[in-house]
Amino acid sequence: MKTKAPFLILILLCITLSACKKTNEPGPSDEPYKQKIFLNEKAAAIVKADNTFGIKLFKTLIANSEDEQENIILSPLSVSIALGMTLNGADTETKTAMENTLEFNGFVPQEINESYKSIIDGLTSVDPEVTLNIPNSIWYREDFYVQPNFISTNQSYFHAQTHPLDFSDPSAVNVINNWVAESTNQKIPTILNEISGDAVMFLINAIYFNGTWKFEFDEQHTQPGTFYLSDGSTKQVDMMKQKATMKYLQNNLFEAVDLTYGRGNFSMVIMLPKENLEPNDIINAMDENTWSEWLDSFYNVNVQLSLPKFKLGYEKRLNDDLIELGMGVAFSPSQADFSNINPDYQMFISFVKHKTFIDVNEEGTEAAAVTVVGIELTSAGGGETPYFLNVNKPFLFAIKERDTKSIIFIGKVMEPEYEEN
Repeated sequence: MKTKAPFLILILLCITLSACKKTNEPGPSDEPYKQKIFLNEKAAAIVKADNTFGIKLFKTLIANSEDEQENIILSPLSVSIALGMTLNGADTETKTAMENTLEFNGFVPQEINESYKSIIDGLTSVDPEVTLNIPNSIWYREDFYVQPNFISTNQSYFHAQTHPLDFSDPSAVNVINNWVAESTNQKIPTILNEISGDAVMFLINAIYFNGTWKFEFDEQHTQPGTFYLSDGSTKQVDMMKQKATMKYLQNNLFEAVDLTYGRGNFSMVIMLPKENLEPNDIINAMDENTWSEWLDSFYNVNVQLSLPKFKLGYEKRLNDDLIELGMGVAFSPSQADFSNINPDYQMFISFVKHKTFIDVNEEGTEAAAVTVVGIELTSAGGGETPYFLNVNKPFLFAIKERDTKSIIFIGKVMEPEYEEN
């Protein structure tokens, strides 16, 4: 017995070490993730409203683009939050028009504000292995009176920093741009070029996302590949490759994979149009309902994926697009009503500007977005045969959160580009 005891202990030790050994091999992408976001009924409805608005705005940007080959990247969440803060200053017809455009019909302001607080708090804390920051700020001319309730509401529910600032000081632009640069980890260094003499307020949302793939691409497998552009020409791009069990979906419009980050709360959906179809064919069929249905239809299969690296930026003044979606009165110097900011002045939205950045590589994804709303005074499955998904032509992508299905970024990539720093 004495001679067998050490031998048994050795065997048990080997079993224990073997069980504890961590494998780097890709496995099923639906493994339980450690924490979830639980939203009440109103907050969940606001996420659906944001997605509905975001998809409509994305479609409008594409329809209004003068270049069909333009890469377009939008953060619906960023635009919604910036306009959500602004909504707290609107009243009468302007308030109604903004609520209708943002799909907030049937909600009272308290429900909207409380929901955004839940959404922001949930998204930024759910996965410690993914960085998602959503800072907000309000900058107003230091000699301009702002209703205390407008300030306190945005501070309480949007965690907005508020700053009185001398807009006539030439350094004021740099002060605001420095906040933007710091909030986006220097990925978006500027949002303003100048400050108009009639400007009284800027409401700014920033989003910074940095997620490592749950299963990273091996750089040694990245190699040049052919990408087929929509005009019939081709270009050589760096194609990342991976073979793993992934969430996959195929329908009459596209093939798609769902690539997870960190612990699995966040992921990127890649949608490749079927033969003879283009990204716009998918976009035309997309709304909040189809988006939700698609996400619920993914299933695990073995996939051999080739995905181009891409690093892209996008910038757009959204005035015309938001006016087309029904917010025209908010941009009207003579009709806009932002009396809940200051009842003594006639103000209007002079511009809504949106900038985005995304870098997709072997390790993961880094993305940033900034939306600024300018307010001015009126002048006067294992064992299966792998699916081969070669993303070698224009495609769509979306970064979303798993429980809420919130669309944080959505983009159309017509021509991948990647320049090393």
